[in-house]
Amino acid sequence: MELLAVVLWVSAALAASSSAHQPQGPPEAEELLWGPEAARPPSAASSSVSLWPLPRSLRVSAARLQLAPKRFQIVHGPGSSAGPSCSLLQDAFRRYYGYIFGYSKWQNGDETKPLLETELSSLQIIITSEDSECDKIPSIASDESYQLQVSGPTAVLKADKVWGALRGLETFSQLVNEDDYGSLFVNESDITDFPRFAYRGILIDSSRHFLPLKTILMTLDAMAFNKFNVLHWHIVDDPSFPYQSITFPELSRQGAYSYNHVYTPADIRLVIEYARLRGIRIIPEFDSPGHTQSWGKGQKDILTPCYNGAHSSGSYGPVNPILNTTYDFMAKLFKEIGSVFPDDYIHLGGDEVDFSCWRSNPDIQEFMKKQGIWFTYAKLESHYVEKILEMVSSLNKKSIVWQEVFDHGAKLQSDTIVEVWIGTLYKEELRRVTKAGHSAILAAPWYLDLISYGQDWKKYYSVEPLDFLGWQSQKELVLGGEACLWGEYVDATNLTPRLWPRASAVGERLWSSKNVTDIEDAYNRLNEHRCRMLRRGIAAQPLFTGYCRHEAGDP
Repeated sequence: MELLAVVLWVSAALAASSSAHQPQGPPEAEELLWGPEAARPPSAASSSVSLWPLPRSLRVSAARLQLAPKRFQIVHGPGSSAGPSCSLLQDAFRRYYGYIFGYSKWQNGDETKPLLETELSSLQIIITSEDSECDKIPSIASDESYQLQVSGPTAVLKADKVWGALRGLETFSQLVNEDDYGSLFVNESDITDFPRFAYRGILIDSSRHFLPLKTILMTLDAMAFNKFNVLHWHIVDDPSFPYQSITFPELSRQGAYSYNHVYTPADIRLVIEYARLRGIRIIPEFDSPGHTQSWGKGQKDILTPCYNGAHSSGSYGPVNPILNTTYDFMAKLFKEIGSVFPDDYIHLGGDEVDFSCWRSNPDIQEFMKKQGIWFTYAKLESHYVEKILEMVSSLNKKSIVWQEVFDHGAKLQSDTIVEVWIGTLYKEELRRVTKAGHSAILAAPWYLDLISYGQDWKKYYSVEPLDFLGWQSQKELVLGGEACLWGEYVDATNLTPRLWPRASAVGERLWSSKNVTDIEDAYNRLNEHRCRMLRRGIAAQPLFTGYCRHEAGDP
């Protein structure tokens, strides 16, 4: 992908103490190039604005504009195709006003005193496309680009669609700084920005441990702060089935941990709308034929009975792939899922299928013999998955599958996305998947449930998703990636600090230019961004030793 050059205007005044209030003359700016012609990004310059993720093109001046909470407004600009009737933007205006001023010492101060610096009176939002997509849900094709010009007395944020406006609002909120006396200011800036990858996901797991709605909504907030745009909701698995189905209510009645460890249709609508207002897609995962032990508690004959010799062992394996009733059930269930979740995609799983139970079952053995010697258990898995793929396609939905489905030779639709997750050989897997013409999502190097002592965020930050052998046309098929937080040892007590700011490293890798790789600079910006998330109520764990400025006066 073509890189934009980033030009940063930097002066000694910008690096001076934030407590300086006196008007200053024109800065003697130093021009620095950031892009193919530069050896590396200028650390001091980018750290001074503490943006995360770093925009594609950024120019910052030493000239400062002060903000007064009772006078500053976020408003619709002239000529915008989205006006006051756009509830998505109205909600965002209120939300970001709170982020900017909610934690300021000055929010209740005396604003009748004259300001010593030029004041920024408003931020105007202008949606330039006739179709703002205000009432739609985001998609893989959503335009998240924006332009932000900050100069007195009015800053202007332009975007073709509302999704770009949301990302630009986050950037503007990060430009606002507070000095030691509680005064808020923003430097004059000129930003052009858009994401490097269209798919920037977070995976959460609500089966191993039930995640309360409050925790999921807080995760969506933090995702917006880091410009993620997909929540991959691994909603059911072996331990529990918390999805409350209207068509098959016994699935959660019998398969959930308890009657109050379920997500009702109203709960799911709330999550989807909360995410939409932040430009985030909800992609549910209903993994099969493996990882389905909880399904069998509420649906008779869905699982394969396992045998010990000639007798049933009393245990059950994966979904039974040879019964017509299996596919009748799946067709009805996925029809419901397709209506409940509006995104174009459903994640069908397909990973880690244990064939031992299938091998032990005499009915499946007989089925296999009839198919011929060439019909392996991997082909039996493909036989099942292909039928589910056809079901989903008939609902005008598209599918995402884990890489084993591709590896085992299943015939995939051309628009099926393969998620690459296994081990250290993911570069070769990306090469093979894209060579076959399929789009890919990278997850393998970003399993955040695998924890270690030290600053492991640096490892996540250093990944280059397109560092594999292949033609440019292959690399264009890599849609992005996601940070995965599996739930065996994660519940509401530790999900947020374990996820953030470690996932933030993945967020910048998937948004910013390829040459944004300076670890020292990233540490400085991410440390400040972590403090910013704390101020906004996200209990992000520390990167290393130190403190946040807003904590200094706490008892």
